[in-house]
Order: sequence, then structure tokens, then C-alpha cells
Amino acid sequence: MNVGFIGLGAMGRHMALHLMKGGHRMGVWARRAESAAPLVAAGATRHDAPAALAAASDVVFTMVTASGDFEQVVLGDEGIVHGAKPGSVVVDMETISPAVVRAVALRLAEKGIDMIDAPVSGGPMGAEQATLSIMAGGKLAVFERVKPLFECMGKTVTRVGDSGAGQITKACNQLALLVAAQGVAEALHLAGRLGADPAKVREVMMGGVAASRVMELFGKRMVERNFDNGIDTRLYHKDLGIVLDLAHDAGVASPGGAAVMQQINALMGQDRGREDLAALITVLERMSGRN
Repeated sequence: MNVGFIGLGAMGRHMALHLMKGGHRMGVWARRAESAAPLVAAGATRHDAPAALAAASDVVFTMVTASGDFEQVVLGDEGIVHGAKPGSVVVDMETISPAVVRAVALRLAEKGIDMIDAPVSGGPMGAEQATLSIMAGGKLAVFERVKPLFECMGKTVTRVGDSGAGQITKACNQLALLVAAQGVAEALHLAGRLGADPAKVREVMMGGVAASRVMELFGKRMVERNFDNGIDTRLYHKDLGIVLDLAHDAGVASPGGAAVMQQINALMGQDRGREDLAALITVLERMSGRN
């Protein structure tokens, strides 16, 4: 299949390479030549604009950062919509607003172009190892067409509903993850302040009901003071903003999400948005008088 990819960062680069390993012909577009270089070196064709990429593709994937970025590459002056053929598919895999997804899907449908929203969970490691969890929203028939491509990139591929449902699922995933991360930070910080070894406390909790992937991954980074790896806090800040907007619009209380947003805001205010989320524990330390 002729496949296009836009968004060749820490995750998108690996995802596109896995599609190529699956035997698909790859086209790419990137603002910076160096971002596309690893794909071009592997045999991909670089295009001058998203529209040109779309004209040469049956399916175009995007893995950009925010809702505005997605709207620009799809609907902008040289966007996908101006080159994509009727019957082709646009798949957004970043985490963005479900409202934006639905609005863009309607614009594409006017041109006979289908769309699937398919955000992912698993981070850069999952992208590199092709073990991502992919949650998709859109028409069943379109999902089935794209599913073999998803299976090149992920281990768990699930259609969760119609347009926007993938992004709603991802928002709920991020809410659960972030509230859990705050709980892990508070537990390990409390252990240390009371004189216990946070590493040992975490080890014990990993053997009980408190065990979780969040405790495993983020707890380990908190104990090791490793705030340089993983996913940037600024991206969680963006995701949680989407969550809280959805909750507000639905009239749904999210006290845990609101509390975590205050902690993340503190990191952003310290210009630490590019550090790993594990740095949440340092906010608690400052609050408790440790510099």
C-alpha cells in the first residue's frame, strides 16, 4: 500500500519505519530535512507539501503535537485535503481534541476522504518496539481497511467507537495515568520524609495491590531521580488541558485532574516542560521545604 507519514519525531519516526518494514511504500513530509532523513535513507520518498504527499498516498498518518498542528497539515493552504483522493484515508495518531477530530472529519468527508482518529499509548519505547496500544474511532469498514497498518505499529489495536471515540478514550487514559502518577509521587515522597527508603517502599508496593505500570515506570524514575528520559511534561500538560476542557463542557467533576494540573503547572512555571513527568515529585519536595 502507498502510505504517507507526517510527524517524524521520537515516536513517529519509529512508527513510519515499522510500516516500511511491513512492506508498504512510504512517503513523508517534514518541515525540516533532518527529520525526514532517517526515513529517506531507508527508502522513503520526501514530498514538498502535505498535499503532494496525500496525492501519492492511499493512507496518510499524522503524528504531530497539538490540535492546531493537525488542522494546519490537513486543512492549511497546502494541506492534505488539497491533494488526497476520494476514498483515501487520513489517520491522526497524536492526542488532540475530539471536537477538532470530528470537525476535520466532516471537512474531509465533503471531499470523499475518510478519517480515523487513532491516538496511542506506550510512549517512545512502545513506538520503537511496535508494541503501542492503539485506540481507534471511525467507521468500522474504514477501520478494517487500516487495521493491517496499525498492526505494523502496535500490539493492541481496538476500535472503540465512531469518530472522536479514539481521542475520548485517550483523554480518559491520560486522566487515569496522571492521577496515578501524582499518587505515586506523593507516596514515595512521604516515605522518604518519614525516613524509609523510597526504593524499598516502591519494591514492596510493586508486589501488592498498589502495583501498576505507572508505579513501575514513573516510580522508578522518581527513585532514581531520572527526569531526562520518557515523554515531556509539556505534552502531558497539553493532554490534561484537553481532559479538563472535556470535563467542563460535559459538566463532569474532575477533582483529581484539576489537582494534578496545579502540580504540572508548577513544573511548567519552572521552565521544566521538557523534563519527564517523574519530576512531579520535585514539586512536592519544594512544597515540603526541600530545595
